[in-house]
Amino acid sequence: MSHPVLQNTLPYLLAVDLKAPHAAELFTQSLRETGFAVIKNHPIDTKAIEDLYLEWAKFFTHPNKRDYLYHKDTQEGFFPPDIAETAKGYSLKDLKEFYHYFPWGRLPEFMSSQTYNVSRALADLAAELLTWVEQSLPENIAEGLSMPLSEMCLDSPRTLFRILHYPPLSGQEEPGALRAAAHEDIDLITLLPMAIGNGLQVLDRQGQWHDVPCDPGMIVVNSGDMLQECTQGYYPSTTHRVLNPEGEARQTSRYSMPLFLQPRLEVRLSERYTAEEYWKERITEQGIA
Repeated sequence: MSHPVLQNTLPYLLAVDLKAPHAAELFTQSLRETGFAVIKNHPIDTKAIEDLYLEWAKFFTHPNKRDYLYHKDTQEGFFPPDIAETAKGYSLKDLKEFYHYFPWGRLPEFMSSQTYNVSRALADLAAELLTWVEQSLPENIAEGLSMPLSEMCLDSPRTLFRILHYPPLSGQEEPGALRAAAHEDIDLITLLPMAIGNGLQVLDRQGQWHDVPCDPGMIVVNSGDMLQECTQGYYPSTTHRVLNPEGEARQTSRYSMPLFLQPRLEVRLSERYTAEEYWKERITEQGIA
């Protein structure tokens, strides 16, 4: 008999109903065992997410989008395809462009306030989920933290909302280039509302890749490198990628909008790193510093 709180999405991942009993336990169990969790019955308005995708689709076709080029010091703004990330360990840039929005950052003048509203709602949900993670830690891991996880992100200006556009494939891409090569996220946890288009895959502990659903009403959550670092590996940062589409799908764009919950820069993650030191090391490796 299946557990009443869980819904099978695929053999590797299960959807956790946030309104059901024991949701916190099941969420943290999934995150601990796989590095990923899929949640449903969450407070984020699906229609608001759909409308926001339409807004940003217009931005990525706007003739003046380069007026909002990113600032290297702050990492805020538009990253065109020629500046897109190179995943750690890879030599080819990902086939994407994106916009970095921080709570204090600028938006293109023709955009509505919906970006702020959705990102704020996602950040609030991420903070609540991180509290569940904090409460699940074994005593010896919790005692090793420089401060409780929830305090690391309190009033953090570094929480990042990234709006991604993966353009249609032209056939001229370099051999081996992917929409997003295999990588791990830098942050504590990532929330990814339903994407527009398939392609996201997660790597399991046995080295097998699994498709991740992008069903309306679901949010994919994964743990990042900073959470792995400060929990001494108790919560693993799991490798994922975005594959190139095949057939007619090659002619269509893919969009996604992950929210990266990040601590304040001065927070000490471990004896080795502060959050700022870790962040600067990683963006340098990605070629966007």
